Amino acid sequence: GFGLCFLHLRNVKGFGWNHKRVYRIYRELELNMRIKPRKRLQREKPEPLVVPEAPNEVWSMDFMADQLADGRAFRTLNVLDDFNREGLAIEVDFSLPAERVVRALDQIIAWRGKPLAIRVDNGPEYVSGRLQTWAEKAGIGLLYIQPGKPQQNAYIERYNRTVRTEWLGRYHFESIEDVQDHATKWLWTYNNERPNMGIGGMTPIQKLTAA
Repeated sequence: GFGLCFLHLRNVKGFGWNHKRVYRIYRELELNMRIKPRKRLQREKPEPLVVPEAPNEVWSMDFMADQLADGRAFRTLNVLDDFNREGLAIEVDFSLPAERVVRALDQIIAWRGKPLAIRVDNGPEYVSGRLQTWAEKAGIGLLYIQPGKPQQNAYIERYNRTVRTEWLGRYHFESIEDVQDHATKWLWTYNNERPNMGIGGMTPIQKLTAA
């Protein structure tokens, strides 16, 4: 929408145009066509998550599922730093057992450093003895949300929705390599060029640099 477009031009590209000028061009290009929103159900307002004060305080991770063009199912493991909403990794494969989760986390820690805690749901990969043993040896806390309460992991849930709408749900993929290639390219754009409204319109890398 216009908000992200304007923030991208101002905060990422560095143009000094004011919002009225940008919006005038935005309308001339007929980009302001409104989509009728779906009627939302009224739900209890969840308690807001505490925002970490520094990088690597709390990460969140979660799985997503989709299919290749030939019908074979695959999964993605998404890992996020809650501080600056930075996507740390998107791991893609037909199966992602606990051993694979541990390997992916070790790879992230090798370049990013170790988090104090990781927030997860109650999926079998997360409650497995392998992951719990790894976390205990590494001195990393595992923060389990309550079953049926995805709002307690709201940062990664919002991120998953962005993954779905911006690339995962928009293409037919022929192979796992094709999915991983799209994921890697999109992740760089998300972290470096896409303003994030949840962190004041900056990109995740801009907030990390400022910190």
